[in-house]
Amino acid sequence: MPQPTEIRILVVDDHFIVRMGLIALINTESNLKVVGEADNGEQAIQRFEILRPDVVLMDLRMPGKSGHEATRQIRRLAPEARVLMLSAFDGDGDIHAALEAGAQGYVLKSATGEELIPAIQAVALGKRWIPRDVATRLKSRNSYEQLTAREIEVLNELARGLANKEIAEALKISEYTTKDHLKSILAKLRVADRTQAVTAALQRGIIQL
Repeated sequence: MPQPTEIRILVVDDHFIVRMGLIALINTESNLKVVGEADNGEQAIQRFEILRPDVVLMDLRMPGKSGHEATRQIRRLAPEARVLMLSAFDGDGDIHAALEAGAQGYVLKSATGEELIPAIQAVALGKRWIPRDVATRLKSRNSYEQLTAREIEVLNELARGLANKEIAEALKISEYTTKDHLKSILAKLRVADRTQAVTAALQRGIIQL
């Protein structure tokens, strides 16, 4: 399949300096053109509707609507939309959430320009772009038993520093049920205590502070 003459790109990142750096890098390529920018997920959706770019370069974690939430909504608006997720986080939970939302690729912010440009061009052609290190992290997810939605809710309350009784009250469940969920969480994350559970969940991108 021939490379498009011009690939129109919407750049989404909540950090101004990062966004400007991405735009400058992209504009060094003759067949890439930044047609718009956004600093949050809601704005990204609005700009996408107006501009209909060939590729959306989407930051994963942003205040308010996250990158995977914005991606999911964009793909509802336009199932053919092509999104390349860009993130500083390599947790299997983050990667899974992005791809499940409809992103065609996932690139770490530590990637060089030599890695990012081919990723944009590949996604513009409708191809998937999953670098080896990202694929390795994603594959590791299969070795863990997945947490339920309720267990993730309990983890979020744990991250807030709540005690069992407080978690039970917040989620409107019994303290006994809360303890049962905690036991399951520790087993699934393969950790020994509550602190380790929160740390592991944050590192893997299962929860966010």
